[in-house]
Amino acid sequence: MQLDSSQPNIWVKAWLQFVAIVGVINLVLVFFNLSYIPLRDIYVREIPELVTLYDPIKNIEPHPETERYLQTVDLLGAQINRFGLENKAVIKSFGDLRRQSVDLLAENPFSAANKFGTFAKLKRRMEYHLETLSAQQAFETFWNPAYFAQEGTEKALLFFEGQIRPLLAVNYFRAVDDNGQYIDRFWRIDVVFIVFFGLEFLGRTLVLSRRQKDLSWGDAILRRWYDGFLFLPVWRWLRLVPVGVRLHKSHLVNMERVLAQMTHEPAAYLADRVSVFLMVRLINQTQDSIESGAMTRSLLEPGDYIQIGDINKIDAIIDRILELSIYQVLPKVQPDLEVFLHHSLGGALKDSEFYRGLRRIPGLESFPQGAVEQLADYLSNALVEILATSYGDVEGRVLFDQLSDRFKRVFRRELQDRTTQTELQRLLGEFLEEVKINYVQQSQDNDPEATLSEAEQIRDLT
Repeated sequence: MQLDSSQPNIWVKAWLQFVAIVGVINLVLVFFNLSYIPLRDIYVREIPELVTLYDPIKNIEPHPETERYLQTVDLLGAQINRFGLENKAVIKSFGDLRRQSVDLLAENPFSAANKFGTFAKLKRRMEYHLETLSAQQAFETFWNPAYFAQEGTEKALLFFEGQIRPLLAVNYFRAVDDNGQYIDRFWRIDVVFIVFFGLEFLGRTLVLSRRQKDLSWGDAILRRWYDGFLFLPVWRWLRLVPVGVRLHKSHLVNMERVLAQMTHEPAAYLADRVSVFLMVRLINQTQDSIESGAMTRSLLEPGDYIQIGDINKIDAIIDRILELSIYQVLPKVQPDLEVFLHHSLGGALKDSEFYRGLRRIPGLESFPQGAVEQLADYLSNALVEILATSYGDVEGRVLFDQLSDRFKRVFRRELQDRTTQTELQRLLGEFLEEVKINYVQQSQDNDPEATLSEAEQIRDLT
């Protein structure tokens, strides 16, 4: 039975997608846990079953004071329905609620849950409903049999159930540990994902190090450093980075366009600043090398110069330029060269003492103009032929190389003259300064976003 060669790739892709999905599930739980406290009031009102299930994870309990307050209100409602407003037990319950209201306003049980806004809203609603500026007076007036008799028991309790109870119900108590931090048992859920991602990370980096022989396991771990956020028990929101990478690599979500749009403007201006920095730094280092004489010494005295291979690159470049000039350039410009040499040699011969003396010889006064032109043509053709032949001939090449070596030695010796070096260094330094100023000025005139857009268009076309 022959196995499909693509089967391993299918299993690898399936595993990558599975890990990415697990990462998404973990990330959803992490953000739900982070947002649970701020959104708990909504959950209490809309999904009370979720609150009952998740409050133990966050170590949240009903606040004893507000819980007792609500229980007393429930007791009062049951007593009124059973005995009416004139019963002693009912009157006692009204008194208990007035005392608890005073304690509630004095101690503010909402402060433990940082619900100062809820506490302020509670007082404002009571003050507005009783038309008074004192919350304590509003509570004392409200929890009174006379007010219930005047307002109506059903209407009074309906106001409490609709406007006051929801504010008291969202209050809670949350214990802290010895370090003063809130106790959070989310780690009991998260530890499963931490172990999974930790083992997957070790296995992935081990496989990566074995596939690349020059990569050690430690280097593979460093290369995948961002995966460490997946099993870091703190700052869990940073798992968004490795999960996003895994989603993109598993091809479940194509985040290329999202990342491109998110980083477009910052990348454009960052690239612009980096390019200017690199250009200025390169020019400055070149200027320093020229001004200090290091570049001159490296060219003229290449003893400490690190050379790749056994070939002198400068000599090779010169030889290549000469070869290109003689065999490729000269044959193509030979007609123009012949015209130039014809004109120059003809003029030189006519102005020479030899030519004037020759014309004074009897019988040669009318030395033909064509002879001068033929001589100029012969010399121009001979010059091109000599250069090409001597460079291609073995003995001629040896002589030419001797001439070239002699020329380079003399040239280097002349360059060692302090006056020449100073002049060349000054000119090169000023030239680089002009390039630096002009480049920086030009980069300021260009829009980096337009440049980045053009680069992206070129990449899309290629």
